[in-house]
Amino acid sequence: MAKTYLEIVKYMVESKFAIDGMVDKPDIIGAVFGQTEGLLGNELDLRELQKNGKIGRIEIELQQNGNKTHGRLYLPASLDRIETCILAAAVEAVDRVGPYEAQFSVEKVEDTRSEKRRKILIRAKELVKILLTTELPDSREIAELVQSDVRAAEVTAYGPEKLPAGPDVAKMEEIIIVEGRADVLTLLRNDITNAVAVGGATNNIPKSLIALCNQKEVTVFLDGDRGGDLILRSLMNVAEIDYVARAPDGKEVEDLTRKEIIKAMRSRSPVDMDPIASRVQRSRSASSQPQRPIPLQVDRGSSLQAQVAQPMQPEVAKQPLPAAKPAPSISLDVRNDEGMKAEIQRKEEVQQPMAEPALKSALLSQLGSGLDELSGSLRSRLYDPAGNIIKEMPIRELLVEVQDTSGVYAIVLDGVITQRLVELALSKGVKAIYGNRANPFQRRERGIILYTKDQGTLQ
Repeated sequence: MAKTYLEIVKYMVESKFAIDGMVDKPDIIGAVFGQTEGLLGNELDLRELQKNGKIGRIEIELQQNGNKTHGRLYLPASLDRIETCILAAAVEAVDRVGPYEAQFSVEKVEDTRSEKRRKILIRAKELVKILLTTELPDSREIAELVQSDVRAAEVTAYGPEKLPAGPDVAKMEEIIIVEGRADVLTLLRNDITNAVAVGGATNNIPKSLIALCNQKEVTVFLDGDRGGDLILRSLMNVAEIDYVARAPDGKEVEDLTRKEIIKAMRSRSPVDMDPIASRVQRSRSASSQPQRPIPLQVDRGSSLQAQVAQPMQPEVAKQPLPAAKPAPSISLDVRNDEGMKAEIQRKEEVQQPMAEPALKSALLSQLGSGLDELSGSLRSRLYDPAGNIIKEMPIRELLVEVQDTSGVYAIVLDGVITQRLVELALSKGVKAIYGNRANPFQRRERGIILYTKDQGTLQ
């Protein structure tokens, strides 16, 4: 495009045209000047405006196809926006070029100063970055947009999954887990540099984040919607969480002000006191309620494991013992409380020494192989007493499946064995749990085998 011969070009009128004939550029420019002459008065006459330096030279981009002509017209102006738009409308009023009909249509009126503003903004950001790295600023009157870009430059990538994180995540003893990059950026703007984002992967928590949670004190900072609850559930299934902080209902972390962030972090609660975690604990407590003992017939000449796996026959339980010879089995009536207590104690004495030897067989080897097969998958399996796989599911669904599935003999998971899982497994009669590692337990449970890759058999 040629020079417009204007000292200041404020606006550029861009119009496309189509002419039903073969014409040249001078024909089109002459038609525009001729058909707008006297149309808007002397103050907006194109010739007078051009003489006074209010509009520049009209430029034409021309293409001819067959016996038709089409292209674009550019009209630079230094008028105000209202007068420029009036001129643009006048250009659309041109309906003939020479003897041919023509149609002009203005596509846009562009403010040419926006490009200058963009360059000024980019340069301002560069100058602020230089200022912040060389000396402390004298005032806090830095534009919010410039400050946002400076903070965004401090977002780092953590782990092989390239998780958005603050620069101090690896250094500090406490970390804050948020949902996405925008949340990390919001915390950075408010001088919180130890945040790391899940990255939106609620169905598959990154392994590097799981390892980080097991090493540091963890606060999960959730949005005030259902998405935050889903993230908390997913994290609780695979990692150790210490505290939960929540944004106000209906708000996201990235939208919070500094005051709201500080208030939410001060109001954080231990994970066991969070409503979502409380519901999980109530479900676990209900599932682990002691059941009223049922009389068992224990054959001392066979494996307790084999007898437990078989369904109880009511008529055998009620059959009286012969008085003439030593009883090969023990049968108690549910109405005899003292006898019931003796039977329960005798059953535990028999079960404890036999639980581990019963597993040290082909089944034990099969569980170890299953643990190797699940390595790196974050999945889990349920086995029956014969060593058959009952179900395979993601770790986040394990507690629900154990609760709802009967006949589970062993659990194998590519994850951490927690106290909550052990208690639920005991209540469901599970005999063994195999995992990568185990959390420290508040108490040791009897009657179940716990095996981890790093420590072997725990009990």
